[in-house]
Amino acid sequence: MKELFWLIKNTLKVTFKNKRSYIIYFGLPLVGILIAFMAYGNPGQAELQVGIVDQDHSVLSKDTTQFVEGLKNVKVTKINSDQVKDKVASGDLDCVLTLGQGFSDSLKSGAPGHVELTSIKGAQITAFVKSYLYNDLDNIAAIGKASGDHPNAFNKIYQSYKQEHFKLTTATLKDTSKNKDMTNQTIGFLLMLLLISAGNLGEIILKEKEGRTYFRLLSTPITARMYVLSNVLVSLIIMSCQILVTLFMMTNVFHIQTSVPLVEMFILLFLFALVAIGLSLITVTFASSTASSGAIQNLIIVPTCMLSGCFWPVKIMPDTAQKIADFLPQRWVLASLDKLQSGVDLNSIYLNILIIISFALVFFLIAIYRFGRNNNVRNFI
Repeated sequence: MKELFWLIKNTLKVTFKNKRSYIIYFGLPLVGILIAFMAYGNPGQAELQVGIVDQDHSVLSKDTTQFVEGLKNVKVTKINSDQVKDKVASGDLDCVLTLGQGFSDSLKSGAPGHVELTSIKGAQITAFVKSYLYNDLDNIAAIGKASGDHPNAFNKIYQSYKQEHFKLTTATLKDTSKNKDMTNQTIGFLLMLLLISAGNLGEIILKEKEGRTYFRLLSTPITARMYVLSNVLVSLIIMSCQILVTLFMMTNVFHIQTSVPLVEMFILLFLFALVAIGLSLITVTFASSTASSGAIQNLIIVPTCMLSGCFWPVKIMPDTAQKIADFLPQRWVLASLDKLQSGVDLNSIYLNILIIISFALVFFLIAIYRFGRNNNVRNFI
């Protein structure tokens, strides 16, 4: 046991002898938080630029213009019909509402028409205007349909409608989706860094083999199994600190509301750390040098993180890619996080937890088998 503690202490000392190690292991996770914060941080309420072309010049078209001007976060600019294409194409206006001749008559007849929305920014812009405008026009058209061919009746009902005898109370709900997106983005980046960290710490075995340090250690009371165990424990210590630092910075510095108890999130990430360590040991057993180990890690880490949703949501990927993601441990961690954010507790996702633990056990068993098969004196065990 004394030898094991000495190995752990020595490995930690050698690892952090270079000051850059602090940046690599504890600084890079903060980069993931900054990326998520910039991508999903609150940019403030954007003002929608809407142009209006009034070709009808009627009371109803003027009232419609005033209605759009009264919408929150909307700035209205009155333009001519020959300016529509230039204003929309240049980006000066997000969309243009054209009220053509006959607009007023169509409303009075009960069949709204002569209304056109022009935009190159798609439904995300026009849908906002339509949701408010079309509802108001439908109400006016209903008045026209009910009044029939009696203009005086229409004017009387319409004026009463404009008085707004009803009162509408609104309340603003806090949008938590951005915090959820920032959490998922940060954790996804952290999963990739945990895999990289585990790989770098596993390469210590290869470096000491290449420097013949490994064989000198085995000439002492230190056994091969003790040596590998010390590497696993060092990896767990460093990666646990990575997780704690990241969670602390997320919640206390950047004030990201994760919607998940930190203890539960730590347990989930700690289990993945075991998966990452097991995978790194497999890489060590198949690699003959640090160069080949790095190449194998690059072939495994980046593609699997991309497919499992660490960089973007899985649901935007093709069905085939989504099915492949189900066989990756990162996917199960992110899926578990998503369920925890939905309000379930850790006991409710026991199946996900068992699957993550199974990944770790399988990787460790493969690594143990490979270590046991390496009987050549140039290998480790």
